[in-house]
Amino acid sequence: MQIAIDGPASAGKSTIAKLVAKELGFIYCDTGAMYRSVTLMAKMNNVDYSNESEILNLMSKYKISFKNDSDGQKVFLNDQDISNDIRSVDITNNVSEVSALKKVREQLVNEQRRIAEEGNVVMDGRDIGTTVLPNAEVKIFMIASVHERAVRRFKEYESKGIEVSLQKLEDEIQQRDYKDSHRSVSPLKKADDAIELDTTGISIEEVVEKVINIIKKK
Repeated sequence: MQIAIDGPASAGKSTIAKLVAKELGFIYCDTGAMYRSVTLMAKMNNVDYSNESEILNLMSKYKISFKNDSDGQKVFLNDQDISNDIRSVDITNNVSEVSALKKVREQLVNEQRRIAEEGNVVMDGRDIGTTVLPNAEVKIFMIASVHERAVRRFKEYESKGIEVSLQKLEDEIQQRDYKDSHRSVSPLKKADDAIELDTTGISIEEVVEKVINIIKKK
């Protein structure tokens, strides 16, 4: 079974997808972490975020992998744990540019489809229901207000000791929404057969319950 969860930045996709996958015993694939990992590759090697050929060259030298441990899922580039590095402000603000590169997307989409073929999967991102897994049995499009999403990111950064204003985060999220929904390759949009789920003001537990109920009905 394939479950696709799409939506804009900080709508809660990854948090919910992880919990749903754990509840059902499914594979969880964090496609956003894959694009963040490629963005980090570029940063580590001083490659411009728009330089597609150089980024593709880097992708041939690094392997992105996921490993589960007691703290949850970790992300690795070769043998280096980059779980925290890919969540930095700089990577967050530049991942949309890297995600818009056509050949980079094609390569990662092929990898995401390979993962989905290995068994029951919950996959979250921007174009899972429209491009990566167009035949997924369940498609959910998660949304939340810009303010709510900014507050979530503010709390996340605060817990890591990163100082940033709430207004700045709201501005950045609006900019990212625009970039993600207006890119020429696989833009962020709701699939025709997706169920929209507004998570504004709803607890994580309630959202998980709603998603599980949607899946059970299928």
